[in-house]
Amino acid sequence: MHRITVTEASQVAEARRRAVAVAQGIGFDETAAGRVALVVTELATNIVKYGVPGEVLVGTYEDGTGSGIEILALDQGPGVSDLGSALRDGHSTGGSAGEGLGAVRRLADAFDIVSRPGSGTAVLARMSGVRSTAPGAEATFGSVTVPLKGETANGDAYGIHERADGWTAIVADGLGHGPDAAKASEEALRLFRRNQDKPPAAILSDIHAGLSHTRGGAISVARYGRDASTLTFTGIGNVLGAVVSGTGTKRTVSLAGTAGHAARRIQEFEYPMRPDDLFVLCSDGIATGFSIDGYPGLARAHPTLVAGVIFRDFARARDDATVLVVRGQVR
Repeated sequence: MHRITVTEASQVAEARRRAVAVAQGIGFDETAAGRVALVVTELATNIVKYGVPGEVLVGTYEDGTGSGIEILALDQGPGVSDLGSALRDGHSTGGSAGEGLGAVRRLADAFDIVSRPGSGTAVLARMSGVRSTAPGAEATFGSVTVPLKGETANGDAYGIHERADGWTAIVADGLGHGPDAAKASEEALRLFRRNQDKPPAAILSDIHAGLSHTRGGAISVARYGRDASTLTFTGIGNVLGAVVSGTGTKRTVSLAGTAGHAARRIQEFEYPMRPDDLFVLCSDGIATGFSIDGYPGLARAHPTLVAGVIFRDFARARDDATVLVVRGQVR
């Protein structure tokens, strides 16, 4: 994802330029790219006026709802006390051209917002180039993945394979950061795709064997079986997972080592996971104490928005950062 810091007005234009470039790069026509420009301008202007410090993340998505561009606006401002009024179309966020968050919601194919007084606001807008997401479809998963500031190569990678009875997911964190870390995580993702129907421990064993020519990294693989309501997890190194339910957060166990070089054991662990629970998987660019327990209602939000809030509040400044959020089953 592209990451644009937004602390003053001149950065609104940079956010708009980067977002339009991404949209055009995936085939958006002039009209669709114009919608993207309006949405980003509104969201970035909103941060400048009410939410500094903040940032805009711009990336692409492809899932059961369709494909297109997604924009996350994350701020650490005072929050919105009256979301109903803020979302009313025509209620301007300080005189910007789009006439408020209501216009963003109208222009987007998918829209979600969470805000907590004193703790900032997070907004997600997704747009497809043809305005044709599947009717009634909801996203099973969402993510945020960004390189260390100053790097263009992301040393993290993630993947998800949706199955008839659930899904299998991976987050790979190449050792260190930069191009060599990216090569390791990309190779892990290639091996995951080749072996994704095997049991999680077998997938991880194949990845471990296949990364010996790279610098290696931390890898975790998880599989959710809907019929058994069970999450099977295996990991080498510090890619950390957690099952988030209405009763709290259960963290998974990952064993010490470096995939590709040193792993004494590869072992599977099982955890109960209900269809409406979330599974969160984070690289070590996210603090180990990450939690959404203190965010009322966030677990019901779009998975990408959940990932965005975790990234905003728990990202470390010294590494690439990835958050993958997967819902047990679409409601």
